[in-house]
Amino acid sequence: MDMTKTHLAVDLVHNRPMISCRFDPSGKYIFCGSEDYSVWRFDAVTKEKVAFPVEAWVRGLTFADGGKTLITAGYDGRLLWWPVESSEPKPIRSIQAHQGWARAVAVSPDGGLTASVGNDLVVRVWKTDSGEKLHEFTGHESHIYNVTFHPKEEGQLVSGDLKGNLKHWDLKSGKLKRECKAESLQKFDSGFVAHIGGFRGLEFTPDGKFLLGSGITNVTNAFAGVGNPSVVAFDWSTVKQTIEHLSKGKIRGVAWGVAAHSSGVRIAATGGSGGFLLFFKPDEKNEFHNMKLKDVGRDLDLSPDGMQLAIAHHNGHVSLLWMDEKKPG
Repeated sequence: MDMTKTHLAVDLVHNRPMISCRFDPSGKYIFCGSEDYSVWRFDAVTKEKVAFPVEAWVRGLTFADGGKTLITAGYDGRLLWWPVESSEPKPIRSIQAHQGWARAVAVSPDGGLTASVGNDLVVRVWKTDSGEKLHEFTGHESHIYNVTFHPKEEGQLVSGDLKGNLKHWDLKSGKLKRECKAESLQKFDSGFVAHIGGFRGLEFTPDGKFLLGSGITNVTNAFAGVGNPSVVAFDWSTVKQTIEHLSKGKIRGVAWGVAAHSSGVRIAATGGSGGFLLFFKPDEKNEFHNMKLKDVGRDLDLSPDGMQLAIAHHNGHVSLLWMDEKKPG
């Protein structure tokens, strides 16, 4: 695979800004949250789209039941369970999970647990099959932006907030196990009297050895979001930061999404500067390749086969990119 040959393979078109995207586990569909208060299911081949009427903006998307069920986390604080294949989707289950925005949701590798986070500063863990609440963790002092399960270690959960704090929760003991901070991914702007930053993307490498977080650094104007995209990596065994990946160019904006490829390459999609894709090697600070996008990238996901990227754009398009010179067939 030659990632420097990454190119647009399919352009999926909608009429409202997109804010999130995820491939389903089969790779057949791409689900995207839109500012029209719906999540849209796109068929990657036919481009057919079906609306899931969430009635909220949705940044959190994940899958359960072997890919048969979609779970959404909306800015109305609800978690909704949906049948993936339905032609006229209706929620299977609804939970008022958070007061205010529910920003992210994740399902454990075995599918049994679902974790959600939001603006109420609480991490909650639910039974996936019933919606029963199992855990409620407090300790974050700012909006919690992201959450993810460790892919190899059962019952290990990580949450990341606006101020760059990471907390490692042990679900077996029900307690906070470790914590650390990405200092560069947060700033208090005294001029605007506002914090900016946080973990906009959060993902483990497939082997579970590193945790990647993406966001913005070198902020000079919090109101306008002027800064540079960043991806920080933590060694999971020590929770010590190992490297911060930065663009060697003058790209501005937030790294809204990060993907960890099985080859070791780390990929980020940025807003600002019109939108870029950045490709990093694990031991190199600057990207070995970047690609100008047709519009601001607001989320990023890697396909199950590791060959494609989906990017949600502000202009209402969703780009499917092939990460090689030519797509077979």
